[in-house]
Amino acid sequence: MAAPGRTAAALLLLLRLSLVAGYPSGRVTESCGDMVPRHGHAPRPDPVHSVAVARTTFMPGDQIEVTVSGPEFKGFLIEARDAEDLSGAPVGSFTLIDSQESQLLTCGDKQGSAVSHTSAHKKTEVRVYWDAPGSAPNHVQFLATVLEKYKIYWVRIPSPVISQPKAPPFSTPGTTPAPSPASPAVSRLTKPFSASGCGSKKFCVRSPWACDPAKEATCLFLSFTRDNQSVTVEMSGPSKGYLSFALSHDRWMGDDDAYLCIHEDQTVSIRPAHLTGRSHPALDSWDALEDMAWRLEDGGMQCSFRRNITLPGVENRFDLNTSYYIFLATGAAKDGRIYRHSQQPLITYEKHEVTGDPQDVGASRAPPLLRAHGALMLMSWMTAVSVGVIVARFFKPVLSRPLFGESAWFQVHRALMLITSFLTCIAFVLPFIYRGGWSSRAGYHPYLGCVVLVLAVLQPLLAAMRPPLHDPRRHLFNWTHWGMGTAARIVAVAAMFLGMDLPGLALPGPWKTYVMLGFVAWHVGAEIVLEVHAYRLSRKGPRL
Repeated sequence: MAAPGRTAAALLLLLRLSLVAGYPSGRVTESCGDMVPRHGHAPRPDPVHSVAVARTTFMPGDQIEVTVSGPEFKGFLIEARDAEDLSGAPVGSFTLIDSQESQLLTCGDKQGSAVSHTSAHKKTEVRVYWDAPGSAPNHVQFLATVLEKYKIYWVRIPSPVISQPKAPPFSTPGTTPAPSPASPAVSRLTKPFSASGCGSKKFCVRSPWACDPAKEATCLFLSFTRDNQSVTVEMSGPSKGYLSFALSHDRWMGDDDAYLCIHEDQTVSIRPAHLTGRSHPALDSWDALEDMAWRLEDGGMQCSFRRNITLPGVENRFDLNTSYYIFLATGAAKDGRIYRHSQQPLITYEKHEVTGDPQDVGASRAPPLLRAHGALMLMSWMTAVSVGVIVARFFKPVLSRPLFGESAWFQVHRALMLITSFLTCIAFVLPFIYRGGWSSRAGYHPYLGCVVLVLAVLQPLLAAMRPPLHDPRRHLFNWTHWGMGTAARIVAVAAMFLGMDLPGLALPGPWKTYVMLGFVAWHVGAEIVLEVHAYRLSRKGPRL
């Protein structure tokens, strides 16, 4: 019942980004105010889409049809604003024409004050109705953000102004350009990073332990070098998508300070980010980072930057003179969009202060508690149970001598089954200790684990109520005991197969499946051979 510990499980990655395109479902309320996607790419300057209105005059209570059209696009966000104050709050509300294409959003605490897409499939036109409120301003203008794909979008495309009949003439206010993130200066690295100085001059995290990024392209490497009141960070690894690390107060994703190096076209974008709950990283401004540089070579990526140890007034950035767990992860990226990491992130075994004494520390993708859980379940259900069943089924004649008042076969069988129940109970608790509760991301594995635990507890209780040998109910007990035991073994094997694929264990594939199949085949084969042997002996009859 191993529940995967996914920190930055983590990190980072089904990485839903905070922008119109990063939310295929269209839930983009974070962009309500400025209508700008939060993903670091600048909007395109010249719109190729248009926003049209059915008529240019309105009265409170009227419905005005608004149409966004143009070349194929995936996402959109439509709002109505006071034409004389486009930076103000949304005006009025919308009514949907096609609920399959569009949905209402709540912006500025006003329900239905914006419209966005419901999915990322391509479209060329969207139509909605705007409901003019009783307190509508004299002049209203509709604004639309339209997204063609992740890196290509246009912000606040304006419609013609619509006015109330008795309104004074509209005078065009000074235009306010849509905010766009300024790209900082980023240089190219001329040589690979080196592990030289790890533990003596700089703080390092690397996997495999003692690997050197200058010699091994597969080395996942992170280092921190203090220089007075700032720290230089170097990150290297075998990723064609992105590399990332995060600083966390615990071993769980949420409220963490993260940094990502994202492969975009033939360059690398270096971005700080923050994690809220178990959501994906929200990319932040570059302002806190300096001296950014990158390098791409042989399927690997390297990037570096410098930041101050403390950043007073900068939101989401942690002070580096405090101890944290460190997460290190890689994942896929396409067109600047990052996706969830396919492997469990590396997590340091304990908290570390990266600006303290230089250290060279290790990290693991599989938490010890989850490894212990898997090992105990494997010993219980692939070893103890199998041996106990074989002894009870086939070795009664051989182990019939008394041992502590009972036949030896029965004592061995009972001991092994009690060990199984005891180890199962211990193993069952370990993931809950690690997770702090139930895991909703482990599929059917924890549910099957609960079934196994119940059967493992019921079996010894049922055995304690076993009727005497010649009691008429003994036959019913035998079948019930055999049926529950067989069911427990089948469910346990199924749970182990499902558990092996959970990233929390970080088992190597596909060998883990082959080894498990070998175990099952060996036990089933042994029981078949012994069954055939017992049958042949019974056919020969007792010897004289």
